[in-house]
Amino acid sequence: MSEETVRQVPEGMAPAKKELKVKTRKTKQRACDEKNEKGKLCAGHLKRWFEYPAEVAAVVGKDAEIYRCEFCQTLYRPDPLQQPNSYTLRF
Repeated sequence: MSEETVRQVPEGMAPAKKELKVKTRKTKQRACDEKNEKGKLCAGHLKRWFEYPAEVAAVVGKDAEIYRCEFCQTLYRPDPLQQPNSYTLRF
């Protein structure tokens, strides 16, 4: 490789790791209720996340039922008072 194709990022310019935000879903909640810095509601669909990376598993636990917003990637734990919709998850 030539020197022009390889670029090194200075230490001060390295991208910061995004902090994981984990919330608990409300009863029958299907859309994200997170607001951005301007106060605008995200309203992204919450999708079940089956295969998550090791960093997330360290926070939420291995084989945990977790949902993620499709836009802002906020993580949601299931509502503890609501039964799962799928029969396979009830056991």
